[in-house]
Amino acid sequence: MQAAPSRAPGKSRGALGRPARALAQVLLKLAYPVVILAAWRIGEPRYIGLALLALLWLQRWVGAGSVAALLARLSALEWTVALVLSSASAAIALTGSELLLRLYPVFVNAGMFAAFAATLFNGGPSMIEKFARLRKPELSPRAVRHTRRVTQVWCAFFALNGLVAAALALAGSRAQWALYNGVFAYGLIGVLIIGEVVWRHVFVLRADTRERQEAA
Repeated sequence: MQAAPSRAPGKSRGALGRPARALAQVLLKLAYPVVILAAWRIGEPRYIGLALLALLWLQRWVGAGSVAALLARLSALEWTVALVLSSASAAIALTGSELLLRLYPVFVNAGMFAAFAATLFNGGPSMIEKFARLRKPELSPRAVRHTRRVTQVWCAFFALNGLVAAALALAGSRAQWALYNGVFAYGLIGVLIIGEVVWRHVFVLRADTRERQEAA
């Protein structure tokens, strides 16, 4: 029997290395607002729809490492969100509908809201707790409560952001729609992230450290 060709442990054929994958993920995430801003100047929605469809699945493929790994990791809810966004992107590409293009950020926010909110009711860790445990597996009860509250804040943000996106899609100009969804909304996301980091370090981590010192 012929021996199978040797491979480096933990790597599959054609898989991106971890640093390259992380860089690709960052670039693909930055590409989304660029595509939305491009819609301000590009008059044909079909091209934007194709770009959105490609970005959607490239982000998921890069994050999973391979198509097989991607499909295996998608939950039922993630499948639903991916299917809705894929269908919307494909419909934009096929029909060239300006309205569908404008509503795409609404679908994105609805999908994010559903993904985050589901973790608050399924009896498991909240979405932010899952992210936190990737970097620090052991969390204090205070930190767990904090991650749950932060998940609730993100749910509120996605709901409000989706409502603003819907209002601009239906009543705003293309420039207003593109600037809000491509620039302003991402500025709000940055403010939320920075605010959470500051709050966590000032209040949550300091309180945990103080409790450990008192218990020692």
